[in-house]
Amino acid sequence: MNMKKLFYPLLLGAVFGLFALFGAAPNTSAANIRVVVWDEPQPEQKTAYGDFLGNTLAAHLALRPGITVKSVMLDDPNQGLSDDILDHCDVLVWWGHKRHGEVTDEHVKAIVERLQAGKLSLVALHSAHWSKPFTEAMNLRTMEDAIKTVPKSELNNIKIVKVPAPAGIPKTDDPLTPSFRRFTDREGDDTLEVHMPRCVFPIVHNEGNSSTITTLLPNHPIAFGIPASFTIPHTEVYAGPFHVPKPDAVIFEEKWNDKESFTSGCAWQVGKGRVFYFRPGHETYPIYNEEMPLRIVENAIRWAHSKK
Repeated sequence: MNMKKLFYPLLLGAVFGLFALFGAAPNTSAANIRVVVWDEPQPEQKTAYGDFLGNTLAAHLALRPGITVKSVMLDDPNQGLSDDILDHCDVLVWWGHKRHGEVTDEHVKAIVERLQAGKLSLVALHSAHWSKPFTEAMNLRTMEDAIKTVPKSELNNIKIVKVPAPAGIPKTDDPLTPSFRRFTDREGDDTLEVHMPRCVFPIVHNEGNSSTITTLLPNHPIAFGIPASFTIPHTEVYAGPFHVPKPDAVIFEEKWNDKESFTSGCAWQVGKGRVFYFRPGHETYPIYNEEMPLRIVENAIRWAHSKK
């Protein structure tokens, strides 16, 4: 008798039985989740991955059950973001760093419209906090949150003023964004002033030190199979307050030896779609060759798709 064939179904049944009692396991049904991994190819990625980061991540995800993957890049035709690609995408995984401005507004609009409609969800990695799709998603969530502060009966009579986020990295004592202010302006109009999020943080440096990631919400689907804490041997530091809308869930916190910390795993609903931001992933460290970051990305994909 093949004991492996006998043991594995029993183990799998036991695991999913426990999650039926104590929390939902990620969706691993037969229906394929169509994932597109988008990468801004940087030569520096080859020092850590041999191939580009996006291709490496896509190759791993392609081996996981219930997931089909397409790897695309900024330098591809249509920047890898044609309507055909986006129409066959359930979850868009995005890595970018130095070339955010090259992504066309038309492609960002196409992504965000699908996000709002619930046709796709977004998983943003590392420097993608400043990518156009993520910042626009955060702008939309900011407006959703701001409008909720006004009673529905008063919405038709209020003037909404959007204040663009300042450019650059904030100081540690700068006002946190986004923020809302309701007041009567000089013309006597009832006004809702919405300061848009900067989508960045005051501290960034890169000595390649190790970090410890702590799981704050162990019952969240994105934390499935993730220990209470784990270490990333070498990584860049992002720290201080993250200038984004208040997340629906902060799943992971990351700390460095100097006690700097960051909310390194945040989740939001945006329209009918879902957004997850995961901080690790600097291109010169092989973070997406490590078990736990890879598992978190896979879990995030399954969570992002589970709304369907």
